[in-house]
Amino acid sequence: MSKNSAKQEAWQEFYGPNLGYLMDLYDQFTEDPDSIDSEMREWFEQYGAPVNGTAPSAELSAESSATVTDVSSIDVDKIANAVKLAENIRIHGHLSADINPLAKPGEETSFLKINEYNLSEEDLQALPAYIICEDAPERITNGYEAINHLKSMYTRSIAFEFNHVHDVEEHRWLNKKVESGEIYKGLSDDRRRTLLKQLTDVESFEQFLHKTFVGQKRFSIEGVDALVPMVDEFVQDAIHEGAENVMIGMSHRGRLSVLSNVLGKPYDLIFSEFQHSPNKDLVPSEGSIGLSYGWTGDVKYHLGANKEIQKESVDATITLANNPSHLEFVNPVVEGYARAAQDSRSEPGFPQQDTNKAIAVLIHGDAAFPGEGVVTETLNMSRLKGYQTGGTLHIIANNQLGFTTDTHDSRSTTYASDPAKGYEIPIVHVNADDADSCLAAIHLAHEYRNKFNKDFVIDLIGYRRFGHNEMDEPAATQPHLYEVIRSHPTAREVYAGELVKDELLSKEEAEKYKEDSLQYLQENYDRVSGDKSEDAEDVSIPEEVEKHLPQVNTSYDIDDLQQLNEELITWPEEFNVFPKLKKILERRKDALKEGGKVDWSHAETLAFASIISDGTPVRLTGQDSERGTFAQRHIVLHDSENGDIYSPLHTLSKAKASFAVHNSPLSEAAIVGFEYGYNVQAPETLVLWEAQFGDFANAAQVIFDQFISAGRAKWGQKSGMVMLLPHGYEGQGPEHSSARLERFLTLAAENNWNVAYLSSSAQYFHLLRRQASFLGKEEMRPLVLMTPKSLLRNQNVASGPDAFSKGMFQSIVEDPKTGKEPKKVKRMLFATGKMAIDLHEAIEDEKEVSDTHIVRIEELYPFPDDKISELLEQYPNVKEFKWVQEEPSNMGPWNYVQPLLRSVAGSKITTEYIGRRRRSSPSEGDPKVHKKEQSRIIDEALRGK
Repeated sequence: MSKNSAKQEAWQEFYGPNLGYLMDLYDQFTEDPDSIDSEMREWFEQYGAPVNGTAPSAELSAESSATVTDVSSIDVDKIANAVKLAENIRIHGHLSADINPLAKPGEETSFLKINEYNLSEEDLQALPAYIICEDAPERITNGYEAINHLKSMYTRSIAFEFNHVHDVEEHRWLNKKVESGEIYKGLSDDRRRTLLKQLTDVESFEQFLHKTFVGQKRFSIEGVDALVPMVDEFVQDAIHEGAENVMIGMSHRGRLSVLSNVLGKPYDLIFSEFQHSPNKDLVPSEGSIGLSYGWTGDVKYHLGANKEIQKESVDATITLANNPSHLEFVNPVVEGYARAAQDSRSEPGFPQQDTNKAIAVLIHGDAAFPGEGVVTETLNMSRLKGYQTGGTLHIIANNQLGFTTDTHDSRSTTYASDPAKGYEIPIVHVNADDADSCLAAIHLAHEYRNKFNKDFVIDLIGYRRFGHNEMDEPAATQPHLYEVIRSHPTAREVYAGELVKDELLSKEEAEKYKEDSLQYLQENYDRVSGDKSEDAEDVSIPEEVEKHLPQVNTSYDIDDLQQLNEELITWPEEFNVFPKLKKILERRKDALKEGGKVDWSHAETLAFASIISDGTPVRLTGQDSERGTFAQRHIVLHDSENGDIYSPLHTLSKAKASFAVHNSPLSEAAIVGFEYGYNVQAPETLVLWEAQFGDFANAAQVIFDQFISAGRAKWGQKSGMVMLLPHGYEGQGPEHSSARLERFLTLAAENNWNVAYLSSSAQYFHLLRRQASFLGKEEMRPLVLMTPKSLLRNQNVASGPDAFSKGMFQSIVEDPKTGKEPKKVKRMLFATGKMAIDLHEAIEDEKEVSDTHIVRIEELYPFPDDKISELLEQYPNVKEFKWVQEEPSNMGPWNYVQPLLRSVAGSKITTEYIGRRRRSSPSEGDPKVHKKEQSRIIDEALRGK
């Protein structure tokens, strides 16, 4: 067979849109071979450029065969041009589509004009339809009709962008859905009338609020009203398909309409909130939501809700996540909810995931989708093993305006949805005034998710009828736009007109829908309108109460611990552990025997093993968490010969729950948000996030500020998440020293979380076990833990066996080298974490510090003032408190502990600071300068120099 014949035969099966797609892919290959899939690259390298084949005769009827017998006589260039035209309609049709309700579609672009391809109407008529569109309806008989059919399909009030989806099967499926007309199969008459009723309820609710509560913020949905029936349709479809949970995340625009019309939040409760006088019969009291203090609440358009559906065989929950004004930061939180709901954690090993059990729906703003980096961070997680949720529906509620900023000032892309292209997510643009097309887009999204388990984006293009909020006058910044909007009919009016035109109901019947809806709203308003009290007793805020968690026996039987230890250093005989690592791990064998020592990471592994053996699932993620940033953990082993992986924590004989560990992408905001959401949804699970270096956590500051530290106070949302933040000054410069401990202490109040910085591996073991013991209980709190770097393998941090089998977590620890003669002690040095160890190691002669006692503050918040007071009774002659830290005085714990120590000290004991002076940068950049400064701090603390 000749080379040309082989090439012809290779391309024989490709024709129509598939051939057009491959032609486009070949152009991409010629420009950048590495930009396409390796399989296609090899194909092109072997067979060259695509050539037109003939239709596979086995698939054609006799009549169809008759129409294609003359294809070989047609100019190959004409065929290629026609195929290219068809493919460009698919790729660029959206540019001429009727997707903006405030503007008529522009002129047909050059991509769509046949004369631009050296083609005439006659040329196209001479071609069989299948070459242009193999999925066209039977009534399409030639190429010209096929081209017009494609234009009709791709330039309506719903438009498509699929070209960036490189998987051939997905691409083919999406095109077929559009070109066969299946997506346009239409709604039943009854469903269309119900849809009008939904649009009427949305409009009536928004207009009633606008008229009744003049000037109050509500962030109206008007202009993208179809969002509510779209979300409701997707939710109902998902539940019908067996989803037990549908998790929704959105910012504040349209939130009240979604709460009322999708989750069924009672109108009278919403009206009561607008009255500033929550009805005590409607609003849960602090006690009823399990909060005894710290409950301050949030504004109504940030609040979430749950709706339980229990009828016949359906048992499902719809959740709208609480969300602050940081708009898109709720996205990863909702993904965490969904993943937790999908995971079964009751068996050893990785959790078993069922993506059909829960579905995430994220509603975005058009300015925020390309503008906030957390969006793309979240999209990047969508196909990663540790974070994927089997496909999320994204709806961009596109009002073509960000506050007062026009699109040309807010993004560098053609569409708000363009960031999704990099993740090969299909995109549908739809005119918000065409309610039928809006639901068609939803059905396509749901089918795609079911088939391919991937994300889908719907760009719902509408407008914003009022200002950013209801006190804003938008015409001040967009006068021409709002002149158009004021004269533009509402979505309900547009759709009612269509139904009247189609003779599905009369104009009077459509108006009756509106009258009934407004009457129902008025009846609900009348229930609460009499109570306009703003008495603070209704929402009283208790005094701040700060107390330590109860003492818990977290010791573990030494024989059981030794058994766990033995299994942790056992792996299959055929598994080849990296030789150097094997020696390190095998040293742990004798660590729990008399005279042995357990270092930090070893203690951590034993803690995890004991926790899952107690039946509590564990999930640990971070950028290098499997191995550990400092090559200390090695909780997942890699076969040195074949790359297989193995984790002893998955095969423990005593394990009663799952253990998940995942290396995360290079993201902090989205990953911390995800893990927080996971833990909120699965409160019985010990969820830990580890920063590569502690200072990297500042990229997740919004999640710390708005969710983890304040979620309990704002929303009654409880979490027991653990943040592991490597911290300590070792001369590595400003960006690898400080986890910004001071920020977490600034946010600490009302027992919202615990903040600790430990000095021994046993303390770490007990603290993790204490954290696990409170999961799912009222005492559950997040834990912020400064973790070591240089101290990971330090023998002064390592603990002996008895510390694990007999001890428990201590909020303060006395240094073993000091305070041996209590009456001689005049100076008490307080330090935490690495600084406490540095002081301990610097003591050369214990007699030299006979008048000094070092006290390690292991738990900074809540501050252990009661423990210090008890300790002070044993040292009656103390005259000085000295707080010693590595960080500059305006950073670290000093500003937080200073008033607390002085309160304990009273008038007879002075309280002073030893450490670095105030600075704008956390540490020195030169290791020599660092060493000198560190020596100065230690000498001043121990020797007064």
